[in-house]
Amino acid sequence: MSDAIELPERESMEFDVVIVGAGPAGLSAAIRLKQLDADLSVVVLEKGGEVGAHILSGAVVDPIGVDQLLPDWRNDADHPFKTPVNKDRFLVLGSSISLVLPNFIMPPLMNNHGNYIVSLGNVCRWLAAKAEELGVEIYPGFAGSEILYNDDGVVVGVATGDMGLLRDGTPGPNFARGMALLGKYVLIGEGVRGSLAKQLIAKFELDRDCEPQKFGIGLKELWEVDASKHQPGLVQHSFGWPLDSKTGGGSFLYHLEDNQVAVGFVLHLNYKNPYLSPFEEFQRFKTHPAIRATFEGGKRISYGARAITEGGWQSVPKLTFPGGALIGCSAGFVNVPRIKGSHNAMLSGKMAAEHVAEAIAAGRSGDEIAGYEAAWRKSEIGRDLKRVRNVKPLWSKLGTIGGVLFGGFDMWVNTLFGGWSPFSTLKHGKADYATLEPAAEHTRIEYPKPDGVLTFDRLSSVFLSNTNHEEDEPVHLHLGDAELQKTSEYDVFAGPSTRYCPAGVYEWVTEDGGEPKFVINAQNCVHCKTCDIKDPNQNINWVPPQGGEGPVYPNM
Repeated sequence: MSDAIELPERESMEFDVVIVGAGPAGLSAAIRLKQLDADLSVVVLEKGGEVGAHILSGAVVDPIGVDQLLPDWRNDADHPFKTPVNKDRFLVLGSSISLVLPNFIMPPLMNNHGNYIVSLGNVCRWLAAKAEELGVEIYPGFAGSEILYNDDGVVVGVATGDMGLLRDGTPGPNFARGMALLGKYVLIGEGVRGSLAKQLIAKFELDRDCEPQKFGIGLKELWEVDASKHQPGLVQHSFGWPLDSKTGGGSFLYHLEDNQVAVGFVLHLNYKNPYLSPFEEFQRFKTHPAIRATFEGGKRISYGARAITEGGWQSVPKLTFPGGALIGCSAGFVNVPRIKGSHNAMLSGKMAAEHVAEAIAAGRSGDEIAGYEAAWRKSEIGRDLKRVRNVKPLWSKLGTIGGVLFGGFDMWVNTLFGGWSPFSTLKHGKADYATLEPAAEHTRIEYPKPDGVLTFDRLSSVFLSNTNHEEDEPVHLHLGDAELQKTSEYDVFAGPSTRYCPAGVYEWVTEDGGEPKFVINAQNCVHCKTCDIKDPNQNINWVPPQGGEGPVYPNM
């Protein structure tokens, strides 16, 4: 924004606790705070137009988090946990064959019985109603865009983004200045690769003593299938084809209620081949004989994509800073082999809330709630992550077959010996952006054209995500160095942004024989954050657009 433009002062509101993100972690923290002290003033900011609009997950939920937060939830007729898991199935896929792995060889922690197949967006809507009943203020449609500090560098609040800016960043006719929300403590629960969490991790060097965070991209479709093919309560996980043995990833089919099946594909973002397209691999996966039969005669009703934290135990940064803490996927609490993180998100929100409430009761504010940082590794969260800490690095080092075999062995050993492993704790190595290899070292992948029945193109998929951004607003995908994007991302890596983005945001366009031009179609963005993670030069920075914009997932 131009320095010549003098903006009005922000109006401010004061609370005891400010929470950014109405996901499982943020809402659990808000509920727990009000359970402990009904007089605490608590506000939750949510960048989606409604709670749940930007929530996307598989999801099979371990109820340990909700059991601890709301012990009587099963007596609530409106709860969203309608479909208990009644069958686990594990497949290894070849190009045209499949092998069912017997359940008895799987480590006990991979057993899903007792868990529930749900829409995590609907879980968040339900939690939001519980929070509001307790007096929590929830502001959907307001993105936290800036961390506010006092003169001593203590976090004292967040500011919401300005609204009504024109594309060049100047105020338009409907301009409205963002609000400053000030609190004794600020909890950051933005989810994976949140923009504020990224700033805080850098400013306070919270990742100084941990391994680089690792990520995957998860793509999901929701289908309404033929009733004869619907098996409510079936959880099916698979790995192998269409990925080669050196590229990590897996897939799932979850049979919910109402003849609905969630199909998803997770691809580890440490892949090397710049020609690989996660979206196209997902579409190919659905054509496998063991998969496609489920969808024949069915109808695709929704689509979305989201990054997933995969670093686990050794990649969790320090959680606390002066004035607040990271919670949920902002901290990286996903258990990768289980493909589950919402239970740990809820537990972390609850735990952080307990330490914050204790601090406020003692008359403190703006300090570091060190008890939360000290407690998590000895809690259910720590025990959950420690047992699987070597699965991801083993997969990265040994490939799919070796990684799965040795990772399964390590999970068994960790379970039997209380967290001990013969591998100790393995390192992850490079950050995901640094794993891409030059295009000259790889062969272009020719993907089949979509048939519009089982397989689809990106733009028709984005349409199903209900994504919307105003075209005349500032682009929320910031390119650092345009020349570097051309000389490296395009010339060396053959433009992987056109393939790793699951929404068709990025294009390299050449007109009349001129130089290729990098085009950002920001209105397509589904907020997956993959570009922020995988760009080989870290030259793309994702920031929140105007509040309320982005996808609108009704039941993902």
